[in-house]
Amino acid sequence: MLGVSKQAAQRKYAKLINERSELPIRRVIANRSTPCYGAVVSRTITQRELRNDSGEIMRSLDQGESFIVTRNGTPVGELTPLRRHRFVSTDTVVAMFRHAPSIDARRFRDDLDAGVDQDSTPRG
Repeated sequence: MLGVSKQAAQRKYAKLINERSELPIRRVIANRSTPCYGAVVSRTITQRELRNDSGEIMRSLDQGESFIVTRNGTPVGELTPLRRHRFVSTDTVVAMFRHAPSIDARRFRDDLDAGVDQDSTPRG
């Protein structure tokens, strides 16, 4: 962008993102050539929106949406939902490992002893 300051470009980009964020909330997956690099695109909100619409933003966080918070068009922070720990029953775990290869405890211990030094003497 020739003749446009970096801050002006950031404000224009933030305004464009905010106009798009007025659409109904939905998760957008970025198109990538490698699937592992695909990520959920964060919605950009201003500091004022965070203050005024905190209830709606918290509900969106509960649904898994992320936000980039801007002040005067400059990104200053990111709000992301916490990862929730999921309980897995004992029966499920046993079923998952039922067909796993068995481990010879003596051989495993020998491998550990060969690769790890048990000396407690300080090295400095």
